Amino acid sequence: MKKIILTLAAAAALHTASAQNSAVTNAQLFEKQGTLDKARTEIDKAITNEKTSGKAKTWYTRGEIYEGIAGSPIYKKTVTDVDPTKVAIESYKKAVEVEGKDSEFGKQATTKLEGLNKNAYGMALNAGVESYNAKNFDEAIKSYRQAQAYMPQDTTAYVYAAYAAEGKQDYSVAKEEYNKLLAIPNYKASPQVYERLLQIARQEKNDADASKVLQQALQAYPNRKSFVLEDLNQLISSGQDKQAIDKLNHAIELDPQNSNLYTVRGSVYDKLKQPEQALASYQKAVDVDPKNFDAQFNVGVYYFNKGADILKSVNKMSLATYQKQGKAKETEAKKYVQQAVPYFEAALAANPNDRATMGALQKAYTQLGRTSEAEKMNAKMSSAK
Repeated sequence: MKKIILTLAAAAALHTASAQNSAVTNAQLFEKQGTLDKARTEIDKAITNEKTSGKAKTWYTRGEIYEGIAGSPIYKKTVTDVDPTKVAIESYKKAVEVEGKDSEFGKQATTKLEGLNKNAYGMALNAGVESYNAKNFDEAIKSYRQAQAYMPQDTTAYVYAAYAAEGKQDYSVAKEEYNKLLAIPNYKASPQVYERLLQIARQEKNDADASKVLQQALQAYPNRKSFVLEDLNQLISSGQDKQAIDKLNHAIELDPQNSNLYTVRGSVYDKLKQPEQALASYQKAVDVDPKNFDAQFNVGVYYFNKGADILKSVNKMSLATYQKQGKAKETEAKKYVQQAVPYFEAALAANPNDRATMGALQKAYTQLGRTSEAEKMNAKMSSAK
């Protein structure tokens, strides 16, 4: 009697397994017949059954059926509760997950995924472009993000999504998209991506963000002039003058014919109270561009101040000391003032309406005894009011 009971139990188990597998088989038959609605019903039964839901064949078959629905003008209209393409992709992924990519159905599912993702990506990207051209930026972003989900490693959809966000002036979303792009492994963003992020940080007045982006940009493109100069501006504006000198030297190596860089370096040396180094930088700026107003003026100031300092010391001399050294010192001071004049004149030629330069020239002419020129400069200053 015990044997009979065991045999009946085994038969019942076989019948149950057969019924469970029949849902997958029926789904395949309906798929071949082209009745995808019935195939869908059967395969959706199979994925809820614990015996068949753990088989790659079940999920692979489901992927094929839903892929067929997505490509059918007739059946696609009948499926309104889900996105059949999305379900197909999820099913193929599940087939790979349950038995591995090297299994029979895992290999087939992987191949299907590649093609399906590529097609879905192209459709989503094109839909995004159409929406963007119609200035429907929200829909464009939505489509571009769908494209990202299909092919996460392709960079185009991230860039386009950022452009669409900027189109609607939603800079927080644009920043999010650019940062997603930067997070892609082994991807080197273009300089323009960093430039856009820097621009967004400036618009948001977020100095910390700007500094972070700039360091990322410099790490990726250490010799790009725009990033080097941006770094310089930040250092100088924050009073980090010593660090700025090294950056300036690097910037000059990248752009040796940029007269302004030498001028800025001269001004930083001035702030660091290193007048000789400042003079050398200003002189170099003048050599590169004789029309550089700031450089010409600052060289003039250097020589004029040298003369003025000597005259101050003369004025403090006792009569006895003056009788011994005064005349020689006055002559020395005059030479410095004479050296200043050509630079002030060149500066005035570069900027004819600059009153500070007119005033400096008027004083220099006066000290040199060039009375008529001093009077002319005084008249020029009066007429320039």
